[in-house]
Amino acid sequence: MLIKYPVPASSMFNRFKISFFSLLLTISLCIALSATAQKVVAVNDRVDQHMFTFTEIEWLKDDSNQLTFNDISSKNYSGRFQPNLSSTPQTKDLKATYWFRIRIRHSSLAEKRFILEFFDQTIDHVTAYLPQKDGSYRLKEFGDTFDFEERELHHKNFELNIRNDNDQTQSYYFRFKSSQIADVIIVLRSVDWFISYALDEYFYFGIFYGMILVFSFYNLIMFIAMRQRQYLYYVLYNLSVGFFEMSTDGIAYQYLWSSATHWNQIAYAFALYATSVFALLFTRELLFVKSKAPRLNQLILYIIAIRTVLFLYGLLVDRSLLTYKFIEFIPLAVAFYTGIYIYKNGYKPARFFVLGYSFLFAGFSLKLLIMLGLTWLNFGVATYYSLSICFVLEMVFLSFAIGDKVRILKHKKDKVQRQMMRQMAENVKLKDTLNQQLEVKVEERTKEVFHKSLIIEAKNAELQEANDLLKQQAEEISRMNVLLEQDNQELQFNVEKVTRDRVMSADVDFEEFSKIYPDKESCNLFLSELKWKDGYQCRKCKNTHYYNGHIPYSRRCSKCGYEESVTTYTVFHNTRIPINKAFYMIFLIYSTKGKISSHKLAEILNIRQSTCWTYGSKIKLLMEERKTILKKTNKNGWSKLVLE
Repeated sequence: MLIKYPVPASSMFNRFKISFFSLLLTISLCIALSATAQKVVAVNDRVDQHMFTFTEIEWLKDDSNQLTFNDISSKNYSGRFQPNLSSTPQTKDLKATYWFRIRIRHSSLAEKRFILEFFDQTIDHVTAYLPQKDGSYRLKEFGDTFDFEERELHHKNFELNIRNDNDQTQSYYFRFKSSQIADVIIVLRSVDWFISYALDEYFYFGIFYGMILVFSFYNLIMFIAMRQRQYLYYVLYNLSVGFFEMSTDGIAYQYLWSSATHWNQIAYAFALYATSVFALLFTRELLFVKSKAPRLNQLILYIIAIRTVLFLYGLLVDRSLLTYKFIEFIPLAVAFYTGIYIYKNGYKPARFFVLGYSFLFAGFSLKLLIMLGLTWLNFGVATYYSLSICFVLEMVFLSFAIGDKVRILKHKKDKVQRQMMRQMAENVKLKDTLNQQLEVKVEERTKEVFHKSLIIEAKNAELQEANDLLKQQAEEISRMNVLLEQDNQELQFNVEKVTRDRVMSADVDFEEFSKIYPDKESCNLFLSELKWKDGYQCRKCKNTHYYNGHIPYSRRCSKCGYEESVTTYTVFHNTRIPINKAFYMIFLIYSTKGKISSHKLAEILNIRQSTCWTYGSKIKLLMEERKTILKKTNKNGWSKLVLE
């Protein structure tokens, strides 16, 4: 016989509590699963387009690159697909294969035809598995590694026709493999809406690339007319931007190299490299960075050199480096900072430059933040084309910067011309005043001469006889006076020359020598007359026309801009000795035929003996090399040692 024991009340309560919590846990799990379950997109005639975002897309990463469609469509892998938590998923691991899955509820009542469009034109290879009415799958391959002519629709994006002949909910699978980070932007569109949208898109592309060509052509004409390199760099920069945009938008693949699939994989890298280099060169030329910020100028040259090395290394050794597009953020930041720095230093044309680069910097920053994981910033087509929009704004403001620079230069030129005209007017007034004063003095002098002539005429009769007797003597004295006056003028003219020749050929002390070359100004004047006595010729391009340089007595080539200082290619170049003492040292060494010691030179010139020995050795070596020339000189022989 079985005996039943009564159950305590506390035990019954515990069992009830356990059952209650189990029920709550089950309900919570169901709610969580329903919240993360993949959303189904329905096809109907009321919606012309729909972009798949967030949980509407599920993804699976295949690190082994070995999974097949049969594997991922099986029950074992069906639960491994993860819901997308961002607006647009990306293939960030370039070594792995990505699988994506979307679900569409078809409607046989829909009269419109629909297509699936993939926005990113840089995807290398996509294998699409499209469900059929009988439950089988049709395979379709596309990507930029295939010829453009193989596409179902000749459009820059990738389009797939979908069948809408049933009322089932079907899953679509896509296998992605790309050498670049790809944005998986999938849009369901009706064919009618696609045609309208495509026409508008190509229209705006025409405006965008038309603006680039118009700006480029205009600045090319300006370069031909003015020969200023800033216009040429701006043209090359604009064309590089257009080339890059066409490469990434798929326009170039459609119209320029539809069969060159290998070139299509790397064309963007050439365009991106050219964009960075010509942007820095344009910045350097437009803002006069070389003169206004020498350190930034050196930094720009270093960035160009490093970028060139990285590009060549990526092109010839490791192609994966070409995919790191955001390395261009560094040249952009350098150009942007350069514009801000020069604008703060008071150069007004930099204001539009800074404004234009602000938009471009914002566009790059947005793309960079999205790449770093802030996917909430990626809100669709506007974000995808944000960099192109920023390029347009930057192009417009850079044109304003060039125009502003020309306007300011013209304003300065007009101001100088007005000052010159005012000065000329003042000179004319001063000339008229001086002429009036001179006329008054001439009139007074004429009256005075007239009165004296009357007196002379009155006494002329008395002196006539004596005048006849002295006439011959007067003529002789007059002739002698003329000769003496000529001799006096020649003697006075040659005083300085005689003194200079004495300095050049005699033993004089530094005090007397300094009377001829008292300071750096007189020494540089002598050097310029000696150096260019036979005329000027540029050492770079052989041009014979020049302007005065920034340094006193220097000369700048009017053709290539090369500036040559007065001490360049002379024995005084880069010397630390005061130039008048260096003059006297050469003179002493020459006049003593190199026998004077460095100790004596140090005592005379009050310069360290080691310096006198070093510089004196150089002069003595020149005397030895040019002894043949020095023997043929009668005077000023020491000047033959000056020019290298």
